[in-house]
Amino acid sequence: MVTLRALALDDAPALTRIYSGASVRHTTGRSLTLDQAHDKIRTALARAAESPRAQWSWGILHEGDLIGLISLRRRTPAMGTISYILREDSWGNGYATHAAHQVVTVAFTTAGLNRLEAMHHPDNPASGRVLAKAGFTRVGTADRHTELGAVPYELYALESGA
Repeated sequence: MVTLRALALDDAPALTRIYSGASVRHTTGRSLTLDQAHDKIRTALARAAESPRAQWSWGILHEGDLIGLISLRRRTPAMGTISYILREDSWGNGYATHAAHQVVTVAFTTAGLNRLEAMHHPDNPASGRVLAKAGFTRVGTADRHTELGAVPYELYALESGA
C-alpha cells in the first residue's frame, strides 16, 4: 500500500533519486540535480496555494520512503491530466497503480473534473498497464515533441462514472 502526501523542501534528495537512472529514460532523459529538485518542490508548493487550483503534486510513499511523484493538472475546467514517476527500485509492485487510483478519486471529487487523460512513451508499456488498471482506456496516440523529434505517445482517457 502507498500513501500520498504534499511535497516538502527536505524531499529534494529523495526527488533526485527518483529522477535518475532508468526512471528518466522515457521522460526528460536527464537526471534532476539537487537545485532542480528544490525548484520543482518550490513550484509545487506555490501551485498548491493558487486559487483556483490548477495543479496538485504528491509524493508517493511506501513504508515512509518517498519512492515517486504523481501530479494532477487541470487543463480545462472539466478535464485534467495525470503523470507519475517512480524510483526504479520500486517498479513492478503496484505502487503507481495505487497512487493513480487515489489521484483519480481526487480528480473526480475534490477537483470536480469529469475527464482525465494520460500519456506514456511507446517503449514503456508498463506505464500503459498502470493506466489500464487505474481504469483508463487507450484512445490513440498523440505526438510529443522531444529533442529527437516527434514521438507518438500512447494516449489514455478516463471519464467520471466510467
